[in-house]
Amino acid sequence: MQQDAIGVPTDEGAARVVEIRRQANWMRQRAIQMIFEARQGHPGGDMSATDILATLYFGVMRYDPAQPLDPQRDRFVMSKGHCTGALYTALAAAGFFPEAELSTYLQPGSRLNGHPNRRYLPGVETNTGPLGHGLPVAVGIAVAGQIDAAAFRTFALTGDGELQEGSMWEAAMFAGHRKLANLTAIVDRNRLQQGAGTEETNALEPLADKWRAFGWDVAEIDGHDHAALLAVLDAPPVPRDKPLCIIANTIKGFGISFMRDQASWHHGVPSEEQYAQALEELALSEEEV
Repeated sequence: MQQDAIGVPTDEGAARVVEIRRQANWMRQRAIQMIFEARQGHPGGDMSATDILATLYFGVMRYDPAQPLDPQRDRFVMSKGHCTGALYTALAAAGFFPEAELSTYLQPGSRLNGHPNRRYLPGVETNTGPLGHGLPVAVGIAVAGQIDAAAFRTFALTGDGELQEGSMWEAAMFAGHRKLANLTAIVDRNRLQQGAGTEETNALEPLADKWRAFGWDVAEIDGHDHAALLAVLDAPPVPRDKPLCIIANTIKGFGISFMRDQASWHHGVPSEEQYAQALEELALSEEEV
């Protein structure tokens, strides 16, 4: 059978993209429902990160939800830990806990906190929330894998505003020094953070050049293109001898017209009318799958 650029049969690759797109559409609809019912959340970042998470969990990573601590599993760290709407829908769809539990999001006594907690939920590798902590932990995990010559890969999803934290660049420098080819950092580059644009707050550009200067390979892609995400994330780390940074150009509030590219939707809750509109627009996107 003809092979594509990353060594996956083209028919198989196309089928995987269809499944990833289907999961991403469901995740967006369910996340908005969770936020609306909980009356709190971070919908803008959830929507920008969903396609990345769907590609990782349903096209790339190796894991067994029945054995969440399997030593051979690939590791994922949600460094932008406030975007739990997207993360929890991915974990539920992947089978780490019942989908019905999503209805308890942010409720008293729920395991589904505003920030992920590894003591509560299987599939959460480390507690995150304070920005700048997740990538350093992912680097430590990748170093452990390198020392053990383990086959697992480590992925970390960061926000672009989060890159204003010095701890991120300390971790990036050390990862480059250690040549952690088993580590992939994905930047959700929606160019907005709480209250303003990233470049207005504390400019990041030239972002790709900065990562390269710290000893990383860099790929820049459309973070909503499932085929492009699959191609770069699923590519084997060998013979690469550096960690990989994927700058995923995304849109805050993607899929919902009134949230699109609006810093005000970093956090917030849609009204009943907005909620109905969001579900309608996301349902139309689902029909395109």
